[in-house]
Amino acid sequence: MSERALEKETSVNNGARISELEAALEHKERLIQELRETLASQTRKAQLCRALYGQFHATLQSEMKALIGENQGLKRLHKALVSSTSWRMTAPLRALMTAIKGLRRHASTPGPVAAEAATRSMANYGLWVQAHGALRTANRQAIAKHISALALRPKISILMPVCDPEERWLRAAIESVRGQLYPDWELCIADDASTHPQIRRVLEDYQDRDDRIKGVFREHRGHIAAASNSALAIASGDFVALLDHDDELTPDALYEVARVINEQRPDVIYSDEDMVTDHDRYARGYFKPDFSPDLLLSHNYITHLLVVNRELLGAVGGFREDYAGAQDYDLVLRLTERAAGICHIRKVLYHWRQHRDSTSTGGDAKPYSVAAGKAALVDAMARRGIAGRVEDGNMANFFGIRRTLWEHPLVSIIIPFRDKADLLRICLEALLAKTTYSNFEILGISNGSEETATRTAMAELERRDARVKFYDYDIPFNFSRINNYAAELARGTHLILLNNDIEIITPDWIEALLEHSQRSEVGAVGGKLYYADDTVQHAGVIVGIAGFAGHSHRHIARDARGYFNRPCIVQNVSAVTGAMLMVKRALYRQVGGMDEEHLGTSLNDVDFCLRLQERGCLNVFTPYAEAYHYESLSRGYEITPEKQARFQQEIAYFQQRHWQILAAGDPFYNPNLDLKHEDFRFGGKPSSSAKTFGMYRQEPRRAAASGGEAHA
Repeated sequence: MSERALEKETSVNNGARISELEAALEHKERLIQELRETLASQTRKAQLCRALYGQFHATLQSEMKALIGENQGLKRLHKALVSSTSWRMTAPLRALMTAIKGLRRHASTPGPVAAEAATRSMANYGLWVQAHGALRTANRQAIAKHISALALRPKISILMPVCDPEERWLRAAIESVRGQLYPDWELCIADDASTHPQIRRVLEDYQDRDDRIKGVFREHRGHIAAASNSALAIASGDFVALLDHDDELTPDALYEVARVINEQRPDVIYSDEDMVTDHDRYARGYFKPDFSPDLLLSHNYITHLLVVNRELLGAVGGFREDYAGAQDYDLVLRLTERAAGICHIRKVLYHWRQHRDSTSTGGDAKPYSVAAGKAALVDAMARRGIAGRVEDGNMANFFGIRRTLWEHPLVSIIIPFRDKADLLRICLEALLAKTTYSNFEILGISNGSEETATRTAMAELERRDARVKFYDYDIPFNFSRINNYAAELARGTHLILLNNDIEIITPDWIEALLEHSQRSEVGAVGGKLYYADDTVQHAGVIVGIAGFAGHSHRHIARDARGYFNRPCIVQNVSAVTGAMLMVKRALYRQVGGMDEEHLGTSLNDVDFCLRLQERGCLNVFTPYAEAYHYESLSRGYEITPEKQARFQQEIAYFQQRHWQILAAGDPFYNPNLDLKHEDFRFGGKPSSSAKTFGMYRQEPRRAAASGGEAHA
């Protein structure tokens, strides 16, 4: 080999070696950077822990001193009281009154009442049904009397597609119809070419025994949508109800339907439901919200019992065979787009049979139902002009619609704070480092900050990013007034109210909020917040908890599904927390901002959302905007006597201002559920109230007109 060739080969080898070394060096630099980021994150958490410890230690010391003082005072008062002449003279009378009270307690607690109290406290739906589910003779007599007085006696056609069910369950389903207290019904059965000859004999026998039962026997199997259309073809009622061949209606189901038709004239009616096992045991009651358009786009929560005006059902085209497995979901999506009224009966009227071939046990029984459900949603988005995509949810038959942003408007992020420089840095550094949406401004509102470290942090953060601007607003603390002040300074089309004890998790958090806030019918939008221990702090607000409001699913694990997967899907709620709340700036001003006169410290966010709801706006919770919320670390909890007194005053005002929703119940909760806890456990005696949602408010078709399209 020549010297030149050898030199060339050596050069090539050296070049390859250098490239390998550079790649290795680049890999090590990435590892070093990842380690630095991990160290920085751990350092921030350590700083936060120190701040938490200092805050709570100081608060506990202060409270302990106050309690010791109060205890000493009470001891002195007690000593003076028991040593008084009047106390000694009244001793016999007190003993007599104690004995009388004991007798009264014993006499007023008979066995059934004690058993009912125990039942309410047990997390066992089966026992609760046993205690409250049966209709007593007096109830039946009252229902019969009311039926005879109804101004309207609508005929209800019950459609039952049948395909080789177990005979015992088929008979139970038919008998549940024949046992209805409301008599004006017909049962329209379409047998979808069942292979068991006994099924035909059972159906023909029932037709001979009751002239309200009629049927059609299909020669070729067409599956449930085709069979349902066959049953619909022989229906003559004013309204149509749907019943599967192995499920059951409660005896008062059709009466409750006829009652709300008389009272509220809805086009679509649905009820609560529960599951019934192979052994006829009731389980897993599903107490639903009133009509929630966004929840329906995440999951078919309406399911059973579903009753529809027959004219409307014909107008939307009946059941579509292309969506087999999710034909009911597709139908409900089309019905709710055109219904003049959608009524929810807040009572279990339907028992859904649990068995291995039913979707009541999950999507694994009919895996094709998931694809059909997604297709139904894509079609619904196209009809409504919603540009975006349909994502699979965290479990079968749950979905996530992600809307395309029409524009990328300026978003103003308002962050009130007072000192706590470490919190301020964590909040803004995470926001600036992670946020993918770029068109925003940050308005940091310093409310009486005094520490040098805070001023240093403010200056450094302003130098770091031109979108960050701090303002001094040194007034006595009033959270509502501070946010209202900042809203006047804001230039953005949308506002985000953000606590300084928030640390952003999801990079596209602004997009997740904005995809809903851009909708004309939406008021406030809130995200999913966690405590530092990765349990849920906020997944929407439930109005009525503890007499005013509470947070849905507080303290459950971050990824836990909760009550029918509610913490994990987009849905409508009555309110969201002001710790992370997006709203259109124009709408914020239209409702007068937050109530700084009556609710300067607490419940101002809930009040604000309820005022939006009163204007007809939908408030939305989205799990796709996630953050840590180190709750009340910046200002402390309401535990001093002064703060507690102020808190009680604000509760009293809130209860007076919003007495109607507190009396009627949160429309996105359920009166059958408990108001003492935040975990959706069922409560005391069942409700039978009903609420109708008016004409569905269509979303603007702007997205579709701009060239967007819906896709899976």
